[in-house]
Amino acid sequence: MQYRKNKKGEDISILGYGCMRFTTKAGRIDLDKAEQEIMAAYNAGVNYFDTAYIYTGSEAALGEILERNKIREKVNIATKLPQYLITSSASIDKTFAEELSRLRTNYVDYYLMHHLTDFAQWEKLKAIGIEDWIERKKSSGEIRNIGFSFHGSTDMFQKILNDYDWDFCMIQYNYLDEVAQAGVDGLRAAAAKNIPVMIMEPLRGGKLVSLLPESAKKMIAAHSSGWTPAEWSFRWLYNQSEVTCVLSGMNSIEIVQENCRIADTAPSGHLTDDDFAFIEKIKAEIKRTEKVGCTGCRYCMPCPKGIDIPGIFRGWNLMYSETKISGIKDYFQVSVLRKDSVFATQCIGCGKCEQHCPQNIPIREMLKKADKDLRPWYLKPAINIVKSFMLRGSK
Repeated sequence: MQYRKNKKGEDISILGYGCMRFTTKAGRIDLDKAEQEIMAAYNAGVNYFDTAYIYTGSEAALGEILERNKIREKVNIATKLPQYLITSSASIDKTFAEELSRLRTNYVDYYLMHHLTDFAQWEKLKAIGIEDWIERKKSSGEIRNIGFSFHGSTDMFQKILNDYDWDFCMIQYNYLDEVAQAGVDGLRAAAAKNIPVMIMEPLRGGKLVSLLPESAKKMIAAHSSGWTPAEWSFRWLYNQSEVTCVLSGMNSIEIVQENCRIADTAPSGHLTDDDFAFIEKIKAEIKRTEKVGCTGCRYCMPCPKGIDIPGIFRGWNLMYSETKISGIKDYFQVSVLRKDSVFATQCIGCGKCEQHCPQNIPIREMLKKADKDLRPWYLKPAINIVKSFMLRGSK
């Protein structure tokens, strides 16, 4: 197993164990199976285990497994404060105490503000005293490292990143998300501040493996490297020295063994120009099913009305290259769940965006079509409810 460093110079395995996808049986986590898989990963050198308050049964399962095997002190636990459920300083204390109890520990190695999409959410937490609370918990040793997990735009990520002395962060990142969400710019901004970056969704929820177009699957199968679709994805990430740890929701011994093998043989800088060219060919096959040829370059921005044009087009494309649900989910996270989000229907038709688009996309026309798909009439009430819930109390 290869390791990279946190801010204190401590080793973190480049492969992390994502504990959201444990196998369930009759609605409950299969603890014995999860134990076998976790211990296989631990014995192969994995030392970073990621869970969260809202992952049903996950914290308790992880805590019991680590206690059973007497390895709590030998691994790093990462879990998260569900900021969208927090309404007061008292609720922060209550939630954290519950997490420690579930995890059967008196400290958390890596604690994250969960699922930030907007600076307003961080401001809400600051308004109820989160900064003083973090300082107290770090002073007492109950929290060793503080960070945040992020789904949103690059500019919003960097605003949160620069507003506090974070110890680490977590972003969604893979070769399809290179210029989406925090993106490569966010990754490099964090690395420039010596902030470790943990990666979630390295396989885009299976999109880069089982949901690849058949043409892409055949190309990968015929490649002389013999690498699997998952291996290409992991190697692309490990190749970047700015990436600290890549999370994988492993739920079989075979997956654990394979992922550990890759993590042992993929140092930073190992990919060749030919490898990158091949990945671009795979991306081209994926993009052939997209609705609009937006590359996410953001030359069309800023929009005078504040419309997130690339964010809308990305969600629209994902509806057709992946599934309708994944496209709408991405649109929610990147464009809707912001205090100042603006819908495409607020376009005034000025055309400034089209003057700067390198792809010559008829943006005004495409925005209307995208909005119709992303916000069908039956989803509009849900959009308002989810937005008000996630951003409640935000300034």
